[in-house]
Amino acid sequence: MGIVLNQSLKNTIITYLGFGIGAINTLYLYPVLLGATFYGLTNYITSCANVIMPLFAIGMQNSLVKFYSQYKTIDEKSRFLSFTVLFPLVLIIPMLLISLYFYDEILYFLSKKNEIVKYYVWLIPFIGLCMAYFEIFYAWARVHMHSVFGNFVKEVGLRLFSLLLLIAVNFDWLTVEGFVYATAGLYFLAFLVTMFYAFGIQKPTFQFAMPSNSKEILTYTFYIILSGSVANLLLDGDKIMLNQYMIIDNIAFYSIATFIALVISVPSRAMHQIVYPITAKLMHENKFEELNVLYKKTSINLQVVGGYVMLGIFVNINQLYAMIPKEYSGGLLVVFMIGISKYFDLILGNNNAIIFNTKYYRAVLFLGVLLVAVAIGLNMLFIPLYGIMGCAFATLLSITLYSVAKLLFVVKRLHLYPFTAQTLYSIIITFILFILFYFWEFPFTPVLSIFLKALLITLIYVYINYKFVISTEINEAIDFVLNKIRK
Repeated sequence: MGIVLNQSLKNTIITYLGFGIGAINTLYLYPVLLGATFYGLTNYITSCANVIMPLFAIGMQNSLVKFYSQYKTIDEKSRFLSFTVLFPLVLIIPMLLISLYFYDEILYFLSKKNEIVKYYVWLIPFIGLCMAYFEIFYAWARVHMHSVFGNFVKEVGLRLFSLLLLIAVNFDWLTVEGFVYATAGLYFLAFLVTMFYAFGIQKPTFQFAMPSNSKEILTYTFYIILSGSVANLLLDGDKIMLNQYMIIDNIAFYSIATFIALVISVPSRAMHQIVYPITAKLMHENKFEELNVLYKKTSINLQVVGGYVMLGIFVNINQLYAMIPKEYSGGLLVVFMIGISKYFDLILGNNNAIIFNTKYYRAVLFLGVLLVAVAIGLNMLFIPLYGIMGCAFATLLSITLYSVAKLLFVVKRLHLYPFTAQTLYSIIITFILFILFYFWEFPFTPVLSIFLKALLITLIYVYINYKFVISTEINEAIDFVLNKIRK
């Protein structure tokens, strides 16, 4: 197996392990041990931190991936690495000072609907700063083709330690208020661990000097800040908007639904950790034929894996919601709306990596800013009318419009095409299996019913996709595993 498939498989396994732990936390422990208010509060704080993270990182994690391979000497690479770590402070320090000056106004705006928020607002920039430097040092490791450890920390480590903190709450070793502060401590720990790991890969020799192409880097960085802000606002902006219109408990109800739907995007998150630097290298070397092949492969591979995950979630969603407290059941339709938007984004393959490594990325980013404004407007319109359903519908429309815009841009400008006949076959297979299994339930307990239906779907889905060779790379991976078993 190649390095892309090898590390992608490892990252996928790690990410799903993390989501498995996250499922225990999200579906059972958070609702029961924290209650809807503190569960919603924790989600709100981390969502806000995730939205401001691109501003703190100043896009350096993406700049590191894009430009690192262009430097030839050790001294040039060292100077560039130093720049990516130190330069964000130029913007971070003034932003923190400005926030401190307007602290009362910020406090009033964020807590006017939910007063509890004002006691924890200061945690938002702290967590955002930890997230930003985690991403920078994770990118440091990724450009050296070490994507697995950082992914483990991000996807498994944080959730595993959250599980331990929830156990501490269960035994009254930690209060629910203390849990919120301890969560901030986890992000700080993740940042420190990743930093030392990155330093272990390449020992830093910090230089207070600008890279030779600093103007190009800073121009690119400005647009990447927009890009990161757009992506994170589309991901977490809905929860922030809910806090402005509804009691914070609704964020907890919405978070469970979105967590379930976000499982669909895990294959994409895992593959992109290693595909991004490879895409950047192919773009830099003008190897567009190879890039077009990679584009198609990532698209169909993600579609097959993501389609399987989406199918498993959708056909078992009623049984899944039967296992959690009844007050959370109002988010069932949210799963479908968010899930469909994630599936469509998934089948675009490494579309984002291609855009961010071309000279045309600026136009798409400004389009993204426009769509964020549309998303905010849609949320302001639909949340007062339909609550969390309106929020989900606004998110579905926004993400779908943004995904279509990015797809058309790559097709028209670069003449790269992600879809093949297999794309249509995969959609048909997934849709037929959904119709066959959604309306049929085993007459057993929810856990046993989910297990049996998931097992049956897995066997049928894998067999059909293998038989019709929907993805040659996935078939090769299955053959590889089968050969290992036979030996």
